[in-house]
Amino acid sequence: MKKLISTITILLVAALTAAILAGPRPAMAADAAAIDRDARAALSTLYDSTPLARMLGERARAILVFPSIVKAGFIVGAQAGDGALFVNGNTVAYYNVVAASYGLQAGIQKFGYALFLMTDSARAYIDKSGGWEVGVGPSIVVVDAGVAKSLTTTTAKDDVYAFIFSQKGLMAGLGLQGSKITRINP
Repeated sequence: MKKLISTITILLVAALTAAILAGPRPAMAADAAAIDRDARAALSTLYDSTPLARMLGERARAILVFPSIVKAGFIVGAQAGDGALFVNGNTVAYYNVVAASYGLQAGIQKFGYALFLMTDSARAYIDKSGGWEVGVGPSIVVVDAGVAKSLTTTTAKDDVYAFIFSQKGLMAGLGLQGSKITRINP
């Protein structure tokens, strides 16, 4: 009986997650002014706390900032958030990120992340792909304390650098995840 209840719970959570991710996303998107304001504030916070981010920002072809992504899950998880793409300090487009995951995980967390698009090809890929799946396309380096210690303007040679910041909440677990970034019109 316990196994049946557990299986039904997993199936219900999976169905709910699929419905949320497949649903009409633009209706849930924040307005452009709010996304822009929040993304600029998040990028400023990242620059203040991480000098390496500011250095990469000065060399990047574009910066895609998702100021607030909410991730929640128990076995099956989902995350979503809206962001802005900056080119030369100007907002040129808005994007949404959604992801689903499955594995040993539990909790809820809120965080932001910024993708520094360092090459023209990485910048072009985000628009021509019709929805960028993280892990497919340009190579991405997630910048953590170890990477940050060895990265300089002369060693920064990858297509995209990602910074995760402003983490709040508790999310524990291990799992496979796929994120998809899609252009929106808020």
